[in-house]
Amino acid sequence: MDERPIGVFDSGIGGLTVLHECLVTLPHEDFLYLGDHARLPYGPRELEEVRGFALEIGAYLEPRVKLLVVACNTATSAALPQLQEVLGVPVVGVIQPEAHAAVQATRSRRIGLLATEGTVAAGRYAEFVAALDAGAELTALPCPRLVPLIESDDPFGAATTDAVRDYAAPLKAAGVDTVILGCTHYPLIRPVFQRVFGRGVTLVFSAEETAREVAATLERKGIENDEQREGVYRFLTTGDPAAFRTLGQRFLQLPIDDVEHVELSELKRAA
Repeated sequence: MDERPIGVFDSGIGGLTVLHECLVTLPHEDFLYLGDHARLPYGPRELEEVRGFALEIGAYLEPRVKLLVVACNTATSAALPQLQEVLGVPVVGVIQPEAHAAVQATRSRRIGLLATEGTVAAGRYAEFVAALDAGAELTALPCPRLVPLIESDDPFGAATTDAVRDYAAPLKAAGVDTVILGCTHYPLIRPVFQRVFGRGVTLVFSAEETAREVAATLERKGIENDEQREGVYRFLTTGDPAAFRTLGQRFLQLPIDDVEHVELSELKRAA
């Protein structure tokens, strides 16, 4: 057994959808979540800059956790190999589990990807899909309008549905039967995606697939916690703790009590 918590980080609160799945999949484990609100969004930034942020956070969390989950598609795209190389704890990203699930789910071998600009530009999904099935076709589309709409006061409003329709149109034209929702914000509006694409299209989410990968990694490494206990979870943010708590509960769908503030200077010192 290893009683240390599992670390999870994201540019903000989208990664709470991943944390939620981890909490219900591994209720006996402790978790430490860090949201880098002071520097969000990551999606429009240069990948090299995001890589630097991820390495700072990884160095800060490493001595505090037994496994690190990069619960951000853009950060996974920019920095997963580097984090795995320099950190002394296992590191799990959100892209490879999704790519694997999509290749297994598709019948036509035509897969769609909706994600941030940075995630699409990095091309990591295309690499993983091609490695798993060289004959599969991936149609990737950046969706810059979605995250602000999902974080708005009306995430299920007409503007969100209109945006999803616009982004879905090229994927429908390409004949995809499986769509990767390549941003941790997107599961919050899963009903909107399913309504637009219909039941004939399989939606793949990072949260569910990543939680399975975390569980498998803990078992493989022999670092699970005692299954008879109930785990706890804590939150850190580089931004405003009150804002994190208010919006975060919508994404986590569980109570959020205390949120601790972390200065960016602490992350930089750790790196």
